[in-house]
Amino acid sequence: MHTKDNWITTPITAALLRGALDVEHTEHGVLPHRLPAWARAQNTDGQLAMAESQPSGVRLVFRTRATVIELDTLPTKRVYVGAPPRPDGLYDLLVDGRPAGQDSVRAGNTLTIDMTTGSTERRSGPVGTLRFTGLPDRGKDVEIWLPHNETTELVALRTDAPVEPAPDSDRRVWLHHGSSISHGSDAAGPTAIWPAVAALLADVELINLGLGGSALLDPFTARTLRDTPADLISIKIGINLVNLDVMRLRAFTPAVHGFLDTIREGHPDTPLLVVSPILCPMHEDTPGPSAPDLSEGHLRFAAMGDPAEKASGKLTLRVIRDELARIVAQRAEKDPNLHHLDGLRLYGEADAAELPLPDQLHPDAATHRLIGEHFAEQVFATGGAFTPRSR
Repeated sequence: MHTKDNWITTPITAALLRGALDVEHTEHGVLPHRLPAWARAQNTDGQLAMAESQPSGVRLVFRTRATVIELDTLPTKRVYVGAPPRPDGLYDLLVDGRPAGQDSVRAGNTLTIDMTTGSTERRSGPVGTLRFTGLPDRGKDVEIWLPHNETTELVALRTDAPVEPAPDSDRRVWLHHGSSISHGSDAAGPTAIWPAVAALLADVELINLGLGGSALLDPFTARTLRDTPADLISIKIGINLVNLDVMRLRAFTPAVHGFLDTIREGHPDTPLLVVSPILCPMHEDTPGPSAPDLSEGHLRFAAMGDPAEKASGKLTLRVIRDELARIVAQRAEKDPNLHHLDGLRLYGEADAAELPLPDQLHPDAATHRLIGEHFAEQVFATGGAFTPRSR
């Protein structure tokens, strides 16, 4: 039986975290961030502030003989006015790289969002405790993947044996940027978001800058990618530019060039993959913006643009795919480490016939698994953009 005298409390520091680019000290503990403080200071958008503080791909990683682990956290849960309650965020436990448990924290703060007006209301709640028991009594590498869709303050880590940072891995570091689909949208858990599926299959270390609603070619995001050490980099561009209707083709092309130029300032020779949008039928030929629809008691989205507006430079997914392919082909003549992947190879018409997007915009859990498997097969396999170098 464990008593207070048996527990060892280990301070949670950046040394125990992977996938976070910054750690903020709060009144409760530490808050992992996926954008550095200087980039957050340049942002004025509440959606991005929420997205980057949700620890998609972030995990506690340490070595221990502990058979019992407790983690106190303070999550911030989202409630959407008019929509059914969202499930509690999940924490995935891996022991020596294998799934060993999953749980959630039911306590926490609440952020109520009215998507029709954009208003929000925040209510404070209590800290909750996560507990994993029955772990093997031997030295082992432990990973606790944090909820991809809940801002999570880490308060305390307790174990029945000492904890030390895991040794540095010789795995390649994969830095990825994308939209809510890369962030995780409606995946089954933090290791089931498609970038995590691909990373675990390919045995690489993931840093996920999938930022829900915020893959908008922001210069501070490009500089963050530039400044983050990585062996492999991918950027998935398109859907947010359409569904937020933030620019026309005239601005899109130089913005993509500028984004790539900035990344290349810090990573001149790193394999860099540009991924175009997966299939989204409502925006293939119809521009944005997208609008939420809760009329049937569940969230769906609809395209509000007019296909005729393409003539004036409005963006659709087909337009973006064609332009990204052209840009990469042009630049690759002088940049042999720059690659392109058509997003329809990750999720196309045949996939949509079997696994349609439930809300017209985001993939479900099964589709996340499919996209991750397709990415691993096409990008990390022999002949792909991230083919392992022979040793």
